[in-house]
Parts: sequence; structure tokens; C-alpha cells
Amino acid sequence: MESRCVARWIRIAPRKMRLVADMVRGKSVNEAIGLLKFTPRSGARPTLKAIQSAVANIVNRDDARDVNPDSLVVKTIFVDEGPTYKRFLPRAMGRATPLRKRSSHLTVDVAVPEVKGAVAEAKPVEEKKEKKRVFGRKPAPAKAAPKRSAKKKTE
Repeated sequence: MESRCVARWIRIAPRKMRLVADMVRGKSVNEAIGLLKFTPRSGARPTLKAIQSAVANIVNRDDARDVNPDSLVVKTIFVDEGPTYKRFLPRAMGRATPLRKRSSHLTVDVAVPEVKGAVAEAKPVEEKKEKKRVFGRKPAPAKAAPKRSAKKKTE
């Protein structure tokens, strides 16, 4: 069972949002919410709202009414770059500096954790052919050192 929430056009730079997304990736929903409530970064609040929305999406679905929200984990979370607003800042001597106000799109997937034993039993096991592994390059053939003549220089 899986649910998704997409928060688009968040006016925070994707580089800053990715720092927050990396903190909660793979954690349980309760642990992620507790972590985000006390994180002083600007991207923590929109990420918290997106995770709560994804949990509400899975709990309120008709086919998933019996899902316990405490058992959910943040399966995937990623931040894409949204549109960039281009502005100019006036500077000294009549010059102007461009400003790029970046925005983000946040995607969160929450899911019930899969049991590894049940997944392994469902798929038939196929035999794999063993391949001969070669690590690195083949050694170069040994070359004989060039012979030096034993002639002495006479002046």
C-alpha cells in the first residue's frame, strides 16, 4: 500500500530543500514528523506538511482504511527544480546584479514497509550462470630492458 503527495511551486531553493529531504528519507513517519517539528531549516515546514498530507491520503482511501498510520515509512522523497523568477538588484554606478529566485517541487511517497520473507516466496528463484570475473586490467607482458653499450667515452 502506497500513497503520494506532490507539493509544487514552493518558494525555497531546491538545494536547501534537499538537505531536509535527505534527513527523513527511509525513516518511519512518526520519526520523520518528530524530526521535522524541531528542525530550524526553512524547508522543514513544507516537508512536514507534505508528509502529513501523504499520510492522510493513504488513511482516507477506501481500499486502505485499515492501514495504521504509525506503521508507515517515508519510502521515497525527492525535490525537483521548479520555475526560477528572475529579478534585478540595483548596484553602485548604475549597474544591476541579476537575482535568481528559485522554487521547488517536492514529491513524497509513504508506504507500508514490505516484509522481505513474503516477497522472496512469491517470486520463483532462477539459477544464474556463473561468469568469470576479471578485476582490473590484464597485466602487460614483461618487456626486457634495453641493453646499454659498455663503450667508454674517451676524450
